Amino acid sequence: MRVSIAPATTTPTTAPAPARLAWLDALRGIGALAVVAEHLLPWFLPALRPFWFSLGVYGILVFFLVSGYIIPTSLERHGDVRTFWVSRAFRLYPLYLAVAALVLAAAWWVPVRAEVPRDGTAVAAHATMLLDVVGVGGVADTMWTLSYEMVFYLLVTALFVTRLHERSGLFAVLFAAGSVVVGLLVGGALLKGGWVAYASGAAFFAGMACVISGRFRTGAACALGLMAVALLVLGSRVPWMGVAVLGVMFAGTAIHRWERGTGGLWPVAVTAGLVALAPIWAIEAGWWWVEPDVWITTIALAAATFAGGMALRGRRVPRVLTWLGLISYSLYLVHHPLLKFFVEVSGDLRRSPLPLQIGMATLAMVLVLLASALAYRFVEKPMQSLGRRVSRRAA
Repeated sequence: MRVSIAPATTTPTTAPAPARLAWLDALRGIGALAVVAEHLLPWFLPALRPFWFSLGVYGILVFFLVSGYIIPTSLERHGDVRTFWVSRAFRLYPLYLAVAALVLAAAWWVPVRAEVPRDGTAVAAHATMLLDVVGVGGVADTMWTLSYEMVFYLLVTALFVTRLHERSGLFAVLFAAGSVVVGLLVGGALLKGGWVAYASGAAFFAGMACVISGRFRTGAACALGLMAVALLVLGSRVPWMGVAVLGVMFAGTAIHRWERGTGGLWPVAVTAGLVALAPIWAIEAGWWWVEPDVWITTIALAAATFAGGMALRGRRVPRVLTWLGLISYSLYLVHHPLLKFFVEVSGDLRRSPLPLQIGMATLAMVLVLLASALAYRFVEKPMQSLGRRVSRRAA
């Protein structure tokens, strides 16, 4: 089971988030911890891993709700797709490339996973971050959810330039219903082969050149949005889940519009119901975490966590959670390779005495948090500052 999260920062992260946004950082922190636990427990404390819900899916659902809640409104607030994409590039790519370089540099010791092609398709897919929707594994296992973040960004940009971005509730319901239909009809990726990564890469960079420069911006944004949806439905490893993820993200946007008084909550309720049903009859749904009781419980917990965060958004948030939210992107990308390196040194701990398991798990967690904090301090933070300067000049 591959799980991960991706960031959706809306305020400069060189200072603590204001109270009105601290709850979002807290939710990111909770989501990040859930994903780390999903990967840490099977290797260090397998007896403690829960199976009545999925920690990993819970974490990514919380994070996708946060992204959906804040990303479209951030674009609308700035009103400039060039600024938005420059900011996203400096937010996502530097650490992403640094972690990829780390994994490749350590390949002599811990081999790169077999799902990563040993040819140019891996380069093309990693360059666009569209990994999971073009059938290419990430050099770091947790990179797969960035594919769905990127699809969402491309689609939101297309909706923004065509002035359809206010209809978030409608798109939430459409994608949720689409996940049920796709699950019934599609059992896996229909678009296969290296040409998918190469063609999508060429289209991505040609289109982004137009979007950022302003030349043929509307046409290019629409073409990229359509390409993203096509890859989502026809190229995803698990098509129904990719479509469901977009439904969840647009549900997050619909919640924000309801909060501002520009939309209702009924699309969110309908979306939740449809997403809960999606894997039940899906052709490709043989995993334990999509069994109806586990899947529905996981969705309910993620929804309750987000609702709880909203209900408490006017109150003081524990600093540890906001700090975890601040470094959540580093934690997301760094933790899995580091855990693999740690296990390579420690050996298989699954049958070790419980005190040793607890001690080694604690040590591994401390090292992961320290490495994530350093990655944020020396990679993320300076590159975000540079991105803001570049954005101001571009504007």
